[in-house]
Amino acid sequence: MTTQPNNNPTLVTGAAGFIGFHTTCALLRRGTPVVGFDNVNDYYDPTLKEARLKLIEQTAAETGTPWHFHRADIADAAAVNACFADHDFARVIHLAAQAGVRYSLENPQAYVHSNVTGFTNIIEACRHSQTPHLTYASTSSVYGAVTDMPFSEHQATVHPIQFYAATKRANELMAHAYSHLFGLPTTGLRFFTVYGPWGRPDMALFLFTRKILAGEPIQLFNHGKHTRDFTFVADIVEGVIRASDQPARPNPDWNPKAPDPATSSAPWRIFNIGNNSPVQLTEYVEAIEKALGKKAEVEFKPLQAGDVPDTYADTTELQNAVGYKPATPVARGVGAFVDWYQGYYG
Repeated sequence: MTTQPNNNPTLVTGAAGFIGFHTTCALLRRGTPVVGFDNVNDYYDPTLKEARLKLIEQTAAETGTPWHFHRADIADAAAVNACFADHDFARVIHLAAQAGVRYSLENPQAYVHSNVTGFTNIIEACRHSQTPHLTYASTSSVYGAVTDMPFSEHQATVHPIQFYAATKRANELMAHAYSHLFGLPTTGLRFFTVYGPWGRPDMALFLFTRKILAGEPIQLFNHGKHTRDFTFVADIVEGVIRASDQPARPNPDWNPKAPDPATSSAPWRIFNIGNNSPVQLTEYVEAIEKALGKKAEVEFKPLQAGDVPDTYADTTELQNAVGYKPATPVARGVGAFVDWYQGYYG
């Protein structure tokens, strides 16, 4: 990893979350001061988030790298503005969001609160403080009804099939407006099925591991025929930090008569971050079984509303821009998660 041009801190929103926690620790380990921002809500077990925060504090102490934490909601504009008033950020890495596909069918307002209002507050604060670069999390779910794979940033993404994806696509469009109007450099990162130690309890790997160990059946939707570009969290973090280090610039070749959806005449860009190696869900379960040394009891279920059957990332643009490609094999990544899970939960 490279280093920032000055020693001003990086803001990481969602610092108590899965990817935010790992990103924060990686930045601290390389000597980058970090300011974290998170409301530590109860969408899933807050004790897991508190444990992540304690480990961040430990990492900061061990490395001697400055760390400061704001416990607040990104949808609270006053709290966001106060944070920006207290610090002069070299970079902003915006990872706070309401995640989850199925929950968006039950509680769409939570996604408006965090992913639309919260994003607006962050990008407005970046604009007024003239932040050198905003990097933010998007999702592979924005590809929606598209079936031409591997998914490329140069494809149009205008057919989301659930509300979560629609709010993240809105973030990409909002960022473009700010990059165009105010010259704010922004980079959107479409994550593909992130997994690994300290993961979210509502995600498949966590659920499957817990149920297999408890002797409970696991449910495989789409009759287990889903394929996913499972991407190990350390690979995601490497891509996030490399992208953040290199501010977006206008594409001098961008043609308004044949507009490229991945770049712009403004300092705005989109990258996929995925493993570029899709795995069928049944193979994923086999990797969990092998790591646990225990067979799963499986119930096959039909495709659920809002589920994308397959994902597969073209990562050419990420490689060309930052010289990096995720490559952790699923067996190794799942093994790392199981080691963590059994150590954490005993």
